[in-house]
Amino acid sequence: MDTSPTTVYYNSACPVCDAGICFQKKQMHGCAVEFVDVHTHPEMADQLGIDLELLRERLHVLDAAGHMQVGDRAFTTLWAQTRSQRWLARLAPPFYWLTGPLYRVLARLLYRWNRHRANW
Repeated sequence: MDTSPTTVYYNSACPVCDAGICFQKKQMHGCAVEFVDVHTHPEMADQLGIDLELLRERLHVLDAAGHMQVGDRAFTTLWAQTRSQRWLARLAPPFYWLTGPLYRVLARLLYRWNRHRANW
C-alpha cells in the first residue's frame, strides 16, 4: 500500500477558500496531508500540468494513490481521511450527480467574484 501523503492544492487568495482550508486543517490534525497554496506557489500549475486559473478556481487533491481529485470528489477524499467527517465521505458518492454540477457553478461564481475584487 502506498503511504504517500495526500496533497491539497488550494488558493489562499480567495477568503472563502482560505477559511474552508483553515477549518479543514484543524479537522485533519495528525493526518498525512500536505497543503500547498497555489497563490504563493503558482509554479505548481506547471508541475502538475494544470492550467493555473483552473487550479485557482477549484480545489484539487492528489490522493495517496496518485489520482487527482477535483471539486466535490476532492472534498470526499479529505473527508475520508478525517475521523469526524468519514460519514460525509460515505454519504457523498450517491449525490455526485448533484454535487458535481453544483460545485462547478459555485466555484465559477466564487472565482469571478475573486477576480472582480482583484484578489490575484
